[in-house]
Amino acid sequence: MLIQQLANGIAIGSVYALISLGLTMVYGILRILHVAHAGIYALGAYIGWFSFRLLGDFWLSLVIGMAGAAIAGYLVERFLYSPLLHLPRIAPLIVSIGLFITMEEAFRIVAGPHTLTYNASIGLGNLSIGSFHLTETQILILLVTFVILIILWTILTRTRIGLAMRACAMDAETTSSFGVNVSGIIAVNFLIGSAMAGAAGVLIGVYDNQVWPTMGSLPAYKALAIVVLGGLGNIPGTVLAAIVVGLAETFLIGVLAIPFPRDAVAFIAMILVLMFRPYGLLGKA
Repeated sequence: MLIQQLANGIAIGSVYALISLGLTMVYGILRILHVAHAGIYALGAYIGWFSFRLLGDFWLSLVIGMAGAAIAGYLVERFLYSPLLHLPRIAPLIVSIGLFITMEEAFRIVAGPHTLTYNASIGLGNLSIGSFHLTETQILILLVTFVILIILWTILTRTRIGLAMRACAMDAETTSSFGVNVSGIIAVNFLIGSAMAGAAGVLIGVYDNQVWPTMGSLPAYKALAIVVLGGLGNIPGTVLAAIVVGLAETFLIGVLAIPFPRDAVAFIAMILVLMFRPYGLLGKA
């Protein structure tokens, strides 16, 4: 049972990581809270759902969902955030909240207010070893998350774009003085982060077997809690915090049956971190 719950916690934590990474990447460079990131996550789920209904191929719908979310994230950065970067950071935050609410209402109008069944055939099959079981969707989540994290790590540590992204996160103005196109790096940052959010949306849609207009409401706040827990702008810290939250939810609620709502765990962890280690698990004071 312990190993089973460990696998369950890592699977859900992996999705949290995909959702939260884009948020922490945006904060790392622009120092703004990209609340509309949760709307991009839901948009990726809807695009994946529609693509699957049209094409009947889950893997292709996953790629299309990621691509659609990436394009949407780029457009948000280019036409909403960029014109506001010279203003106090509260301005893009207000715009981001307004955009998120608008996106939820657009989903409700276009796709309807009810949940849509996302019963996709993945083709991976279940894994059973004695009393240990991994469902097809859990294997999918672990596989896709692992591949995406490896690609992200490679980009950040083995490419010039990744070096420029890390430099911009440290000091965008100084990086610009060395001839780096900071505007282009910010756009790439949004493309990558939004693509990961789109992937998370599709994965959750398949995992829960449903897509609904307000599916981004809770991740909008839970991702913020995870980012704070890991250390604002800290990518490894965000991944660690997401896994910790996933495991905590699984063990505290599913095993120990603590009488708390499942979604309260991330916020309790955030409160404790802000009290005793306000710069996060891997953040620097």
